[in-house]
Amino acid sequence: MDTRAVILALGASCFTALASVAQRRAAAPAPGDLSFSVRLISYLMKRPVWFLGIACMILGFVLQFGALKAGPLSVVQPVIAGELVIVFGFIALKDRRRVGLRDWIAAIGMVLGLAVFLSLSDPHGGTNDASASRWLIAATVTAVLVLIVTLLAYMPSAGRTQTGSGRRAALLGIAAAIGFGFVAAVVKELSTQLGHGISGVFLDWSPYALLFSGAASMFLASNAFLAGSLAASQPGLTLVDPLVASALGVVLFGDRLNLHAGPASGEALALLVVVLSVILLSKSPLVRDVKDPDMADVLLLDQATPASRVGGNWAGNRPISG
Repeated sequence: MDTRAVILALGASCFTALASVAQRRAAAPAPGDLSFSVRLISYLMKRPVWFLGIACMILGFVLQFGALKAGPLSVVQPVIAGELVIVFGFIALKDRRRVGLRDWIAAIGMVLGLAVFLSLSDPHGGTNDASASRWLIAATVTAVLVLIVTLLAYMPSAGRTQTGSGRRAALLGIAAAIGFGFVAAVVKELSTQLGHGISGVFLDWSPYALLFSGAASMFLASNAFLAGSLAASQPGLTLVDPLVASALGVVLFGDRLNLHAGPASGEALALLVVVLSVILLSKSPLVRDVKDPDMADVLLLDQATPASRVGGNWAGNRPISG
Protein backbone atom coordinates (compact mmCIF):
# COMPACT_ATOMS: atom_id res chain seq x y z
CA MET A 1 0.00 0.00 0.00
CA ASP A 2 1.41 3.41 -1.00
CA THR A 3 1.80 5.66 2.08
CA ARG A 4 1.28 8.77 -0.02
CA ALA A 5 -2.03 7.42 -1.29
CA VAL A 6 -3.21 6.75 2.28
CA ILE A 7 -2.22 10.24 3.49
CA LEU A 8 -4.02 11.89 0.57
CA ALA A 9 -7.08 9.69 1.17
CA LEU A 10 -7.15 10.69 4.85
CA GLY A 11 -7.07 14.35 3.84
CA ALA A 12 -9.89 13.70 1.39
CA SER A 13 -11.95 12.06 4.14
CA CYS A 14 -11.59 15.15 6.36
CA PHE A 15 -12.77 17.49 3.63
CA THR A 16 -15.65 15.26 2.53
CA ALA A 17 -16.81 15.07 6.16
CA LEU A 18 -16.72 18.87 6.38
CA ALA A 19 -18.65 19.02 3.11
CA SER A 20 -21.40 16.78 4.53
CA VAL A 21 -21.70 18.88 7.68
CA ALA A 22 -21.87 22.15 5.74
CA GLN A 23 -24.37 20.83 3.20
CA ARG A 24 -26.62 19.39 5.92
CA ARG A 25 -26.60 22.77 7.66
CA ALA A 26 -27.51 24.44 4.37
CA ALA A 27 -30.30 22.02 3.43
CA ALA A 28 -31.93 21.37 6.82
CA PRO A 29 -34.06 24.57 6.99
CA ALA A 30 -35.40 24.18 3.44
CA PRO A 31 -39.20 23.80 3.09
CA GLY A 32 -40.33 20.22 2.61
CA ASP A 33 -41.97 20.97 -0.74
CA LEU A 34 -38.51 21.54 -2.23
CA SER A 35 -37.69 17.84 -1.86
CA PHE A 36 -36.46 16.42 -5.17
CA SER A 37 -37.13 19.70 -6.94
CA VAL A 38 -34.70 21.81 -8.93
CA ARG A 39 -35.90 24.69 -6.75
CA LEU A 40 -33.86 23.14 -3.95
CA ILE A 41 -30.68 24.11 -5.80
CA SER A 42 -31.92 27.69 -6.09
CA TYR A 43 -32.61 27.71 -2.34
CA LEU A 44 -29.19 26.29 -1.49
CA MET A 45 -27.43 28.86 -3.66
CA LYS A 46 -28.76 31.54 -1.32
CA ARG A 47 -27.05 29.83 1.64
CA PRO A 48 -23.35 30.78 1.94
CA VAL A 49 -22.61 27.66 3.97
CA TRP A 50 -23.61 25.57 0.94
CA PHE A 51 -20.72 27.09 -1.00
CA LEU A 52 -18.43 26.20 1.89
CA GLY A 53 -19.62 22.64 1.48
CA ILE A 54 -18.95 22.79 -2.26
CA ALA A 55 -15.43 24.14 -1.62
CA CYS A 56 -14.72 21.32 0.84
CA MET A 57 -16.09 18.79 -1.63
CA ILE A 58 -13.82 20.12 -4.38
CA LEU A 59 -10.78 19.97 -2.08
CA GLY A 60 -11.74 16.44 -1.11
CA PHE A 61 -12.09 15.58 -4.79
CA VAL A 62 -8.63 16.98 -5.56
CA LEU A 63 -7.06 14.94 -2.75
CA GLN A 64 -9.02 11.86 -3.82
CA PHE A 65 -7.80 12.37 -7.36
CA GLY A 66 -4.20 12.49 -6.11
CA ALA A 67 -4.76 9.40 -3.96
CA LEU A 68 -6.15 7.47 -6.91
CA LYS A 69 -3.11 8.44 -8.94
CA ALA A 70 -0.90 7.05 -6.18
CA GLY A 71 -2.85 3.93 -5.25
CA PRO A 72 -5.61 1.53 -6.38
CA LEU A 73 -9.29 2.43 -6.23
CA SER A 74 -10.04 -0.46 -3.88
CA VAL A 75 -7.54 0.81 -1.29
CA VAL A 76 -8.19 4.55 -1.47
CA GLN A 77 -11.98 4.42 -1.02
CA PRO A 78 -12.01 2.49 2.30
CA VAL A 79 -9.59 5.04 3.82
CA ILE A 80 -11.92 7.83 2.76
CA ALA A 81 -14.70 5.97 4.61
CA GLY A 82 -13.15 7.29 7.82
CA GLU A 83 -15.24 10.41 7.20
CA LEU A 84 -18.11 8.68 9.05
CA VAL A 85 -16.23 8.84 12.35
CA ILE A 86 -15.26 12.46 11.64
CA VAL A 87 -18.91 13.38 11.04
CA PHE A 88 -19.91 11.76 14.34
CA GLY A 89 -17.15 13.82 15.94
CA PHE A 90 -18.79 17.02 14.65
CA ILE A 91 -22.14 15.90 16.05
CA ALA A 92 -20.49 15.20 19.42
CA LEU A 93 -18.82 18.63 19.41
CA LYS A 94 -22.25 20.24 19.11
CA ASP A 95 -23.79 18.15 21.89
CA ARG A 96 -21.84 15.33 23.54
CA ARG A 97 -25.01 13.86 25.03
CA ARG A 98 -26.44 13.17 21.57
CA VAL A 99 -23.69 10.71 20.61
CA GLY A 100 -23.66 7.75 22.98
CA LEU A 101 -21.21 4.89 23.35
CA ARG A 102 -23.44 2.72 21.17
CA ASP A 103 -23.24 5.26 18.33
CA TRP A 104 -19.44 5.40 18.48
CA ILE A 105 -19.20 1.58 18.55
CA ALA A 106 -21.52 1.37 15.52
CA ALA A 107 -19.64 4.03 13.53
CA ILE A 108 -16.20 2.58 14.27
CA GLY A 109 -17.49 -0.95 13.64
CA MET A 110 -18.74 0.02 10.19
CA VAL A 111 -15.48 1.69 9.20
CA LEU A 112 -13.21 -1.05 10.60
CA GLY A 113 -15.39 -3.83 9.19
CA LEU A 114 -15.23 -2.27 5.75
CA ALA A 115 -11.48 -1.72 5.98
CA VAL A 116 -10.84 -5.30 7.11
CA PHE A 117 -13.04 -6.71 4.37
CA LEU A 118 -11.22 -4.85 1.62
CA SER A 119 -7.84 -5.55 3.20
CA LEU A 120 -8.47 -9.30 3.31
CA SER A 121 -9.95 -9.35 -0.16
CA ASP A 122 -6.63 -7.81 -1.28
CA PRO A 123 -7.70 -6.18 -4.55
CA HIS A 124 -4.77 -6.34 -6.94
CA GLY A 125 -3.81 -6.39 -10.59
CA GLY A 126 -6.09 -4.79 -13.11
CA THR A 127 -5.57 -2.14 -15.74
CA ASN A 128 -5.90 1.64 -15.83
CA ASP A 129 -8.70 1.75 -18.38
CA ALA A 130 -11.74 -0.25 -19.48
CA SER A 131 -13.51 -1.01 -22.74
CA ALA A 132 -16.44 1.09 -23.94
CA SER A 133 -18.80 -1.88 -23.65
CA ARG A 134 -17.90 -2.41 -19.99
CA TRP A 135 -18.44 1.26 -19.24
CA LEU A 136 -21.84 1.19 -20.95
CA ILE A 137 -22.95 -1.81 -18.89
CA ALA A 138 -21.59 -0.30 -15.66
CA ALA A 139 -23.29 3.05 -16.31
CA THR A 140 -26.62 1.37 -17.10
CA VAL A 141 -26.58 -0.86 -14.00
CA THR A 142 -25.56 2.10 -11.83
CA ALA A 143 -28.37 4.28 -13.17
CA VAL A 144 -30.96 1.51 -12.63
CA LEU A 145 -29.81 0.92 -9.05
CA VAL A 146 -29.91 4.64 -8.28
CA LEU A 147 -33.43 4.88 -9.73
CA ILE A 148 -34.71 1.89 -7.72
CA VAL A 149 -33.28 3.12 -4.41
CA THR A 150 -34.58 6.65 -5.03
CA LEU A 151 -38.09 5.35 -5.73
CA LEU A 152 -37.94 3.28 -2.54
CA ALA A 153 -36.98 6.42 -0.63
CA TYR A 154 -40.27 8.07 -1.58
CA MET A 155 -42.47 5.01 -1.06
CA PRO A 156 -44.22 4.89 2.34
CA SER A 157 -43.45 2.04 4.69
CA ALA A 158 -46.07 -0.60 5.41
CA GLY A 159 -48.83 0.81 7.60
CA ARG A 160 -47.74 4.42 7.09
CA THR A 161 -49.10 7.13 4.85
CA GLN A 162 -45.70 8.74 4.23
CA THR A 163 -42.03 7.88 4.30
CA GLY A 164 -40.24 8.46 7.60
CA SER A 165 -37.54 11.11 7.43
CA GLY A 166 -34.82 8.80 8.74
CA ARG A 167 -35.63 6.09 6.19
CA ARG A 168 -35.82 8.57 3.33
CA ALA A 169 -32.52 10.22 4.30
CA ALA A 170 -30.82 6.83 4.57
CA LEU A 171 -32.08 5.59 1.19
CA LEU A 172 -31.27 8.84 -0.61
CA GLY A 173 -27.83 8.69 0.98
CA ILE A 174 -27.39 5.19 -0.44
CA ALA A 175 -28.58 6.35 -3.88
CA ALA A 176 -26.10 9.23 -3.80
CA ALA A 177 -23.34 6.88 -2.66
CA ILE A 178 -23.95 4.55 -5.60
CA GLY A 179 -23.52 7.57 -7.85
CA PHE A 180 -20.37 8.70 -6.05
CA GLY A 181 -18.92 5.20 -6.36
CA PHE A 182 -19.38 5.49 -10.11
CA VAL A 183 -17.80 8.97 -9.98
CA ALA A 184 -14.72 7.47 -8.33
CA ALA A 185 -14.38 4.98 -11.17
CA VAL A 186 -14.73 7.78 -13.74
CA VAL A 187 -12.03 9.74 -11.88
CA LYS A 188 -9.73 6.73 -12.23
CA GLU A 189 -10.43 6.66 -15.97
CA LEU A 190 -9.90 10.42 -16.26
CA SER A 191 -6.55 10.19 -14.47
CA THR A 192 -5.23 7.97 -17.25
CA GLN A 193 -5.99 10.67 -19.83
CA LEU A 194 -3.81 13.36 -18.24
CA GLY A 195 -0.74 12.09 -20.06
CA HIS A 196 -2.42 12.95 -23.36
CA GLY A 197 -2.43 16.69 -22.63
CA ILE A 198 -5.32 19.13 -22.25
CA SER A 199 -6.71 18.45 -25.70
CA GLY A 200 -6.64 14.71 -25.07
CA VAL A 201 -8.58 15.16 -21.82
CA PHE A 202 -11.35 17.28 -23.33
CA LEU A 203 -11.68 15.06 -26.39
CA ASP A 204 -12.29 12.09 -24.09
CA TRP A 205 -15.74 11.24 -22.71
CA SER A 206 -14.66 10.97 -19.07
CA PRO A 207 -14.69 14.66 -18.00
CA TYR A 208 -18.26 15.08 -19.27
CA ALA A 209 -19.39 11.86 -17.60
CA LEU A 210 -17.74 13.11 -14.43
CA LEU A 211 -19.64 16.42 -14.54
CA PHE A 212 -22.99 14.74 -15.15
CA SER A 213 -22.64 11.88 -12.65
CA GLY A 214 -21.11 14.19 -10.05
CA ALA A 215 -23.92 16.74 -10.36
CA ALA A 216 -26.60 14.02 -10.19
CA SER A 217 -24.98 12.41 -7.13
CA MET A 218 -24.66 15.78 -5.42
CA PHE A 219 -28.35 16.52 -6.07
CA LEU A 220 -29.28 13.21 -4.44
CA ALA A 221 -27.01 13.94 -1.49
CA SER A 222 -28.58 17.40 -1.03
CA ASN A 223 -32.02 15.77 -0.89
CA ALA A 224 -30.72 13.24 1.64
CA PHE A 225 -29.47 16.09 3.85
CA LEU A 226 -32.85 17.80 3.51
CA ALA A 227 -34.83 14.65 4.28
CA GLY A 228 -33.37 13.79 7.68
CA SER A 229 -30.51 13.79 10.13
CA LEU A 230 -26.87 13.62 9.15
CA ALA A 231 -26.54 10.47 11.24
CA ALA A 232 -29.20 8.82 9.05
CA SER A 233 -27.75 9.75 5.66
CA GLN A 234 -24.01 9.60 6.33
CA PRO A 235 -23.58 5.82 6.97
CA GLY A 236 -25.01 4.98 3.55
CA LEU A 237 -22.95 7.68 1.88
CA THR A 238 -19.82 6.43 3.61
CA LEU A 239 -20.19 2.66 3.26
CA VAL A 240 -21.88 2.16 -0.10
CA ASP A 241 -19.57 4.51 -1.98
CA PRO A 242 -16.37 2.44 -1.45
CA LEU A 243 -18.20 -0.86 -1.96
CA VAL A 244 -19.58 0.29 -5.31
CA ALA A 245 -16.22 1.79 -6.28
CA SER A 246 -14.43 -1.44 -5.38
CA ALA A 247 -16.97 -3.54 -7.28
CA LEU A 248 -16.47 -1.30 -10.31
CA GLY A 249 -12.72 -1.71 -9.87
CA VAL A 250 -13.24 -5.45 -10.36
CA VAL A 251 -15.77 -5.15 -13.20
CA LEU A 252 -14.16 -2.32 -15.15
CA PHE A 253 -10.46 -2.44 -14.41
CA GLY A 254 -10.07 -6.16 -13.75
CA ASP A 255 -9.01 -5.92 -10.10
CA ARG A 256 -8.74 -9.41 -8.61
CA LEU A 257 -9.91 -10.35 -5.10
CA ASN A 258 -8.52 -12.94 -2.73
CA LEU A 259 -11.32 -15.50 -2.41
CA HIS A 260 -9.36 -18.37 -0.86
CA ALA A 261 -11.01 -20.19 2.05
CA GLY A 262 -9.08 -18.52 4.90
CA PRO A 263 -9.39 -14.88 3.78
CA ALA A 264 -12.95 -15.48 2.59
CA SER A 265 -13.99 -16.46 6.13
CA GLY A 266 -12.47 -13.27 7.48
CA GLU A 267 -14.18 -11.25 4.76
CA ALA A 268 -17.55 -12.76 5.69
CA LEU A 269 -16.94 -11.96 9.37
CA ALA A 270 -15.95 -8.38 8.51
CA LEU A 271 -19.15 -7.92 6.49
CA LEU A 272 -21.12 -9.34 9.42
CA VAL A 273 -19.54 -6.68 11.67
CA VAL A 274 -20.62 -4.01 9.19
CA VAL A 275 -24.20 -5.33 9.09
CA LEU A 276 -24.45 -5.59 12.89
CA SER A 277 -23.04 -2.08 13.24
CA VAL A 278 -25.64 -0.73 10.82
CA ILE A 279 -28.41 -2.47 12.78
CA LEU A 280 -27.02 -1.07 16.04
CA LEU A 281 -26.92 2.47 14.66
CA SER A 282 -30.43 2.15 13.20
CA LYS A 283 -31.78 1.86 16.77
CA SER A 284 -30.12 5.08 17.87
CA PRO A 285 -32.16 8.27 18.50
CA LEU A 286 -29.67 9.95 16.16
CA VAL A 287 -31.21 8.09 13.24
CA ARG A 288 -34.76 7.17 14.23
CA ASP A 289 -37.67 9.47 13.47
CA VAL A 290 -38.44 11.23 16.76
CA LYS A 291 -41.40 13.35 17.78
CA ASP A 292 -39.70 15.12 20.66
CA PRO A 293 -38.55 18.50 19.24
CA ASP A 294 -35.61 18.52 21.63
CA MET A 295 -34.34 15.33 19.98
CA ALA A 296 -34.73 16.64 16.45
CA ASP A 297 -31.63 16.99 14.35
CA VAL A 298 -29.40 19.86 15.43
CA LEU A 299 -28.11 22.23 12.77
CA LEU A 300 -24.43 21.65 13.29
CA LEU A 301 -22.09 24.52 14.05
CA ASP A 302 -25.08 26.91 13.97
CA GLN A 303 -26.65 29.10 16.61
CA ALA A 304 -30.35 29.95 16.70
CA THR A 305 -31.44 33.54 16.47
CA PRO A 306 -34.79 34.83 17.77
CA ALA A 307 -36.07 35.12 14.20
CA SER A 308 -35.11 31.53 13.46
CA ARG A 309 -37.20 30.00 16.22
CA VAL A 310 -40.78 28.96 15.62
CA GLY A 311 -42.60 27.57 18.63
CA GLY A 312 -39.30 26.68 20.33
CA ASN A 313 -38.05 24.57 17.44
CA TRP A 314 -35.04 25.14 15.21
CA ALA A 315 -36.04 26.79 11.97
CA GLY A 316 -36.82 24.29 9.27
CA ASN A 317 -37.12 21.27 11.60
CA ARG A 318 -40.66 20.12 11.12
CA PRO A 319 -42.52 17.67 13.39
CA ILE A 320 -42.51 14.17 11.98
CA SER A 321 -45.89 12.53 11.72
CA GLY A 322 -46.49 8.84 11.93
